Amino acid sequence: MQPSFSVKMIDRYNMKKTFFITQSNIIRKHAVTRNDKVEFNNEIFINFASFIKSLYKKEAISYPKFYKMDNLSKLGFLGAEMLFKDNTFFDRYKKEDIGIVIMNSSSSLDTDLAYNETIIDKSNYFPSPSVFVYTLPNILIGEICIRHKIKGENAFIIADQFDPGMIIQSVRLLMDKEHAQVCICGWVEVLGDNFESALFLIEKEKSMNEDYTGEVLLPFTVECLTKLYQNN
Repeated sequence: MQPSFSVKMIDRYNMKKTFFITQSNIIRKHAVTRNDKVEFNNEIFINFASFIKSLYKKEAISYPKFYKMDNLSKLGFLGAEMLFKDNTFFDRYKKEDIGIVIMNSSSSLDTDLAYNETIIDKSNYFPSPSVFVYTLPNILIGEICIRHKIKGENAFIIADQFDPGMIIQSVRLLMDKEHAQVCICGWVEVLGDNFESALFLIEKEKSMNEDYTGEVLLPFTVECLTKLYQNN
């Protein structure tokens, strides 16, 4: 998917260099790329379910609730886990100062279709509350917040495709107005066996101390988000 944005938007945000991308994680085509380094790549997994389960086990995460999540939440959850891996930003920020902005194009359609299967046949009607609870895309954000006790502002946006300009505008709305000091943002999409997650950690220059040891330090611009998203 190619991002869409105007030249005017590029120029507008290129002028603002006080925010930085300090971590990135991409999950796509059965591979995980963290801070531009491939950490996991195994194409033997023929579907989303087998891939996501293998990644969860590889990371040796102990969180039984993971298995109860819908596919969108599982992907976003693991994308966030990889983004936070070996990162000390939780030690530098209050939980209420951490914001989250995530977007996708199909909302919770993957789960909606699964839930529809439980109610479409009136002669075999078995609606499941455990499935129904995931028929809102922002439940994904809720799962990340519960896991890490994040209490900041958040938003889930529906867009036709990955839109770096919209992400920047939304994140700046939170951070410029001091509703967040750091923000997790990006794209998480699942529909059947088509899946993709691209998450980024955004920090303010004034909030980054001299002990910062992250592997990524890029201006929070359309160009940089696009390059990281496209893995080039």
